[in-house]
Amino acid sequence: MMVKVKINGIEVEVENGTKILHAAKKAGYWIPSLCYHPDLPPSGNCGVCVVEADGRIVRACTTPVYDGMEVKTEGRDFDVIRKAAVELILYSHPNNCVECHKNGSCELQDLAQKLHIHVSQTDHKPRPVTTRDTSSSAITLDPGYCIQCGRCVHVCNEIQAVHALAESNRGFETFVGPTNGRSLDESECVKCGQCSAYCPVAAIYETEDMDKLMLALDNPEKIVVAQEAPAVRVALGEEFGYEPGTNVVGKMYTALRRLGVNYVFDTNFGADLTIMEEASEFVKIFKESPNEFPLITSCCPAWVDFLEKFYIDMIDNFSTAKSPHQMVGTMVKTYWAEKMNVDPKDIFLVSVMPCTAKKYEIDRMEDMYASGHKDVDLTITTRELARLIRMRGIDFPNLPEGKADNPMGEYSGAGTIFGSTGGVMEAALRTAYKLITDEELPQPEIELVRGFRGIRHGSLEIAGNTVNVAVASGLGNVTKLLEEVRQARKEGKPTPYHFIEVMACQNGCVGGGGQPYGSSNEVRIKRAKGLYKEDSECAVRESHNNPSIQKLYKEFLGEPLSEKSHHLLHTKYIPRPVKLTGK
Repeated sequence: MMVKVKINGIEVEVENGTKILHAAKKAGYWIPSLCYHPDLPPSGNCGVCVVEADGRIVRACTTPVYDGMEVKTEGRDFDVIRKAAVELILYSHPNNCVECHKNGSCELQDLAQKLHIHVSQTDHKPRPVTTRDTSSSAITLDPGYCIQCGRCVHVCNEIQAVHALAESNRGFETFVGPTNGRSLDESECVKCGQCSAYCPVAAIYETEDMDKLMLALDNPEKIVVAQEAPAVRVALGEEFGYEPGTNVVGKMYTALRRLGVNYVFDTNFGADLTIMEEASEFVKIFKESPNEFPLITSCCPAWVDFLEKFYIDMIDNFSTAKSPHQMVGTMVKTYWAEKMNVDPKDIFLVSVMPCTAKKYEIDRMEDMYASGHKDVDLTITTRELARLIRMRGIDFPNLPEGKADNPMGEYSGAGTIFGSTGGVMEAALRTAYKLITDEELPQPEIELVRGFRGIRHGSLEIAGNTVNVAVASGLGNVTKLLEEVRQARKEGKPTPYHFIEVMACQNGCVGGGGQPYGSSNEVRIKRAKGLYKEDSECAVRESHNNPSIQKLYKEFLGEPLSEKSHHLLHTKYIPRPVKLTGK
């Protein structure tokens, strides 16, 4: 039902129940807020968004409108109240903006500027809980910067269902972190980085590795090779003023070369390679042992960590295929090194990823050294690459379009859509259909796995057999889906699904924990659409039709699931139950 409300005397019509914050925006008024995020339920924790509604002082993010409501959002009194609320936060917040990890992208800093707060009106007293937790290879927790907005706790517990973060203590000594005195590394944390993506300040951020890359770039004895995940190309541009979803892949290649990278490959090639192995696993089960279904995809390291901690009973259902960037790493230091006649020890391979968990993945198991060397030497996030581009003075918008190097720069449209939820499943089904029927899938777009709902499922026919598939993104949705599988097993029923794609982050890698700050559901959808657009424009849309992939198997690997490919391109999983107390 639509209702009419007045915002500062201006009448607008909105849905009944719309929060004042959104009704005011429709009327053309900005109400300052800090704890609010469009993806999360409003909490009103910060107290900045106060307004007057029918004579009452309320918080605009949590208060719904009703027919006839009159709201006042501006005036000297509101300026004073809002400044006081922000100054109260600043009272206990570190005042070292120049040193801060999020200087220039801090929501608190931005809000203070918009409210014309240049100097705090109160004495400064840092919060007593300031010990930085650097135990995780992926995430750094700095509770001294926490403003108690509650975003990270909600995301970790309600959206991701990980429950690694909680508020401890009370009052001025309240802090957010793992419970029972544990470090992040000892906790349930799966390194997905969603907490860092939603944190408005620098209380949680990715473990930064830019210095390691710069040392390699400045080392004349190192051959520096870079690869970039599919989702990076449709998000990196946001850091330089582009609309979300704009594909800046050509400028990205050029920027990496300007930084000093010697060879630029593309993780999309690794995605095609992953599909060759993963689809072949599916076909093997399909033909030989269908009772072993479901097969669950494996390219997400945060999901791998989650599996090894909480779904140990499903380890046997997990594809053993490594993630795309790990496969590229292995091939660079074996196949490519042989072709180039270079010593793998002289190669420094950096992966640019939308993901914080990739920092953990490169050392997760000994088979991440399958080449005889560390297959991927370093992982940086999309955000870190943008910082490095700016720091080295590269004018990104005015860069010419570049191309990737071969043989690992050629990819199909299937490799591109890996970056969106449902993309791995769609890519795998395109190839599995060919392997089973020896015919191409008539329509490469598989609509039943596309879309942006947290859980999607459907069926398709392959060689007279019904294949039930499911896709889930966001670990909370993954949990719901896998509990359905567990329940079927408990009741002795057949598995409801044969093939399952899981992604730890909402909407897949486009919403990864290392993507540009300011992500929201709307932004993630735009990024995903950018990937699907590139897929539709690719001359080759199936992984098995990538000429460089065909050549790789012919010259080096033999065939999918061969002894050599299994040694180089597959991994294993180990139960890693979480202890409830620290060391």
